[in-house]
Amino acid sequence: MDINAGTKLCAVLGNPVEHSLSPAIHNAAFQKLGLNFVYLAFKVQDLEGAVRGIRALGNLRGFSVTIPHKVAVIPFLDSVEPTAKHIGSVNTLVVDEGKLTGYNTDASGALRALQNGGVSLKGQQVLIVGTGGAARAIAFGLAASREVSGLILLGIDEKERFKLVEDLRDRTGLNVEYGPLTDQVLRSAIKNSQVLIHCTPVGMHPKVDDTSVPAGLLAPHLTVMDIVYNPQETRLLREAAAAGCRTIPGLEMFLHQAVAQFELWTGQAAPVETMRTVLQSRLGR
Repeated sequence: MDINAGTKLCAVLGNPVEHSLSPAIHNAAFQKLGLNFVYLAFKVQDLEGAVRGIRALGNLRGFSVTIPHKVAVIPFLDSVEPTAKHIGSVNTLVVDEGKLTGYNTDASGALRALQNGGVSLKGQQVLIVGTGGAARAIAFGLAASREVSGLILLGIDEKERFKLVEDLRDRTGLNVEYGPLTDQVLRSAIKNSQVLIHCTPVGMHPKVDDTSVPAGLLAPHLTVMDIVYNPQETRLLREAAAAGCRTIPGLEMFLHQAVAQFELWTGQAAPVETMRTVLQSRLGR
């Protein structure tokens, strides 16, 4: 497709961005639908200056926001979607006539990944392992769905864990239990949960032999989602499948957060299979 004066620009804002998969995914999707859009990667060190530039230029439509700017960008925006406001971070910007709105599609991406994997969340108790940024997004996304009966949050950082629990209770009214990430607490939490979502970097390439959940604690009543997407099958997912669990790979959450971004920017249904194929191809290299 020709790039011309009418081409809409989208990009990822972060530091570093050299290894981002987003340009490949989004450009393939734009091309598939014949949209006059292009997606680039911008290494941003001066965030405030970058936002001023976005406001000053025409033809800019949307941005992915990644580390380290997901929280820092919020004061520079005109508005933030309610769930993203509760989460306290955004990963997506929509530019509309110079106004910038922030969203968090990590939350909706996780929910779509579960739903597309055949998981009904209605009345289910969800165990979240980890209490960092990703866990925070998913926890508030689940609370906003108004489907789950409750959450159990387990993590190693006591201060971070308590803050997330406090915010969830104050802002959502959801039943939230919490505790340290130990084998004993995990065993009890797994017995009382139907879905386990792993939200730590443990098991990510290159430390692919690591896991946060010992295989002996996994039971077939569980659905297990790991948000780590490199490797595509983590040790946790492999052992969960062997234990008879339904499994959902992290690639699906990453894919669906990108799908939600694409739909916010274009107003069109994303070509999900095209995006999945590109993602699988890039991760398979």
